[in-house]
Amino acid sequence: MAGRLTDEIVLITGAARGIGRAIAAKAVEEGAAVGLLDVLADELAATTENLRKTGARVFSAVGDITDETSVRRVVDQVVAELGPVTILVNNAGKNSYADATTMTVEEWDSVFDVDLKGAWLMARAVLPGMIESRQGSIVNIASIHSHLTTAGMFPYAAAKSGLVGMTRSLALDVAPHNIRVNAVSPGFIATEGLEQFFETMPGAREAALQVHPLGRIGTPEEVAEVVCFLASQAATFVTAANWSIDGGLTARYA
Repeated sequence: MAGRLTDEIVLITGAARGIGRAIAAKAVEEGAAVGLLDVLADELAATTENLRKTGARVFSAVGDITDETSVRRVVDQVVAELGPVTILVNNAGKNSYADATTMTVEEWDSVFDVDLKGAWLMARAVLPGMIESRQGSIVNIASIHSHLTTAGMFPYAAAKSGLVGMTRSLALDVAPHNIRVNAVSPGFIATEGLEQFFETMPGAREAALQVHPLGRIGTPEEVAEVVCFLASQAATFVTAANWSIDGGLTARYA
């Protein structure tokens, strides 16, 4: 399996920890040079240092994907340091636990800015280079909430549904340029965010384990495997797809 991303330049948002960090590590293992973007400066620095110990070409920048000036700056820096981006992974995201009747417009915008607008701004920044070279792959990290959800997570499902819709629409628009766009929809994955959720919701961990057909929670590394496959030349006939990574959870009737 090693080497399927050799000579690729992979830019990953939300790369400091969790799924983003695992994707970066897997991309390096597969031979890619990686650009890392996050707002968490200290954790980003630690992740960058660890990846550089492998001897890989790694560049990182603190930046805000919701701000087009910041996006343009970071993409320009990655291109200057590593070369034109050939793979974009839109991993940065924001959970939401809001009440539709009391949520403010500012709170609504903050969710959609990260979960949807940021992915578009990143894609807009890298696509001209991909179009010019007639190659490229974008993988958007959506969620199983894009096609089912639970009470108390408004409006996260709406934002992630929008991301999957954007994936399909963009895939059709850029297909003539030999660029592929796909999404993955993780379920319960062992990240810092999930652990915080379990800690605040008594019994949630046990309930989750009971309903998972595979009987366990997934790992960031398992998501990274699928993302790197979809991004690679091993998946050249896959585009506009949304792959669930959920241990069979969404196959259940109840």
